[in-house]
Amino acid sequence: MTPRRESIPAEPPSVDLDLTGRTALVTGAAGGIGRACALRLAAAGARLRAVDLDPEGLKALAEEAAPGPAGAGAVEIHPLDLTDPAGLDAAERAADGADVLVNAAGTQLVRPIEEFPPEAFRRMLTLMLEAPFRTTRGALRRMYAQGWGRIVHISSVHGLRASAYKSAYVAAKHGLEGLCKTTALEAAAHGVTANCVNPAYVRTPLVERQIADQAEAHGIPAERVISDIMLADSAVKRLLEPYEVAEAVAYLCTPAAAFITGSALPLDGAWTAH
Repeated sequence: MTPRRESIPAEPPSVDLDLTGRTALVTGAAGGIGRACALRLAAAGARLRAVDLDPEGLKALAEEAAPGPAGAGAVEIHPLDLTDPAGLDAAERAADGADVLVNAAGTQLVRPIEEFPPEAFRRMLTLMLEAPFRTTRGALRRMYAQGWGRIVHISSVHGLRASAYKSAYVAAKHGLEGLCKTTALEAAAHGVTANCVNPAYVRTPLVERQIADQAEAHGIPAERVISDIMLADSAVKRLLEPYEVAEAVAYLCTPAAAFITGSALPLDGAWTAH
C-alpha cells in the first residue's frame, strides 16, 4: 500500500517567545531556513543582525521584518562572504553583542568522492563549520558576561546520518555537531545553551537545486529524486516547511528550554528512527 502523504499544516504554530531587548544574529538570513528563522526572531521582538552573501535578499528581509515599538525588530544587514577570511572576521565582529545566534548558512554539491573538487570541499567546510565556529567565538563574550545566551546551529539529518555523494556536506554537518557539543560543555556554567536542529529535506531553493544534482548523479528524473531518494527514509511523506524549522529554533530560545543543551533535535519524519 502506498503511504499517505501528509498535508502541510494550514497555519504556522506559534511558540510563545519574547525577545524584546535581545539581539539575534542569523547567518544565511536572505533565504530558505535562515530567512524563516530571522523573521521568526524579529517577530518575537529581537533586534536582528542578518548575514548573507546576497545583499538584495537582505534588503528584502529588512523590509519585511518591519521594526516594532522601541526599536524591537530593527534590522542590521551584513552582506558577507563567509568563505572569505575577511568575511569570517567581519561575521565574528558582528556576532559580538548577540544574545541569540543562529547559524543557517549552507550550500550543497552532490558528487562522488573521486569527482569532488577539493576547492569545493574546502569552501563548504569553511561556510558550514568554520563560520559557525567564528560566530560562536564572537558571540560568547557577551553571552558569558551577561550569564545568558542561545546558540542554535541549523545542522541536518545528515549531521546524524550519511548519504552517498555528499562527502563535504556530511563532513561539515558531523563537525558542526561536535562543535555544538563542545560549546555546550564549556558554556553551561555561564547560562548559555548550544543546540543543533536537524531537518530532513526542507522546501527551499537549496533543496530544489539538490534535486537537479541528484537527478544527474543517479541518472533518474527529478520527480523520482523526491519520492525514491529524499522521502525514502522518512515516515512522513512530505518536505518540511521552513517555518517549521523556525518554530523549533524559537522553542530552543525560550526559558522552558534552558536545560536542553548539547542536543540534536531531529525534524526528520522518523528518518533516524530506522
